Amino acid sequence: MQTETIWIVLAAVLVLVELWAINKVRKAEGKSSNKLVWMVVIVFVPLFGLIAWALAGPKHTDPNPHSPQARQ
Repeated sequence: MQTETIWIVLAAVLVLVELWAINKVRKAEGKSSNKLVWMVVIVFVPLFGLIAWALAGPKHTDPNPHSPQARQ
């Protein structure tokens, strides 16, 4: 496999992980301003932003209203 192909695959994986993290931030509880800051950090400082969010970011998400646990 060529070096260029490896970098393209790694970049694509990074973009997918960023999109997943942004979606998790969007669904997390908390202030909108805090969520916006996390999204900006994740987008503009990708690798460091993802690591920082994984270590210190919002952890709680809204429960799915259709899940059996939410009805209890």
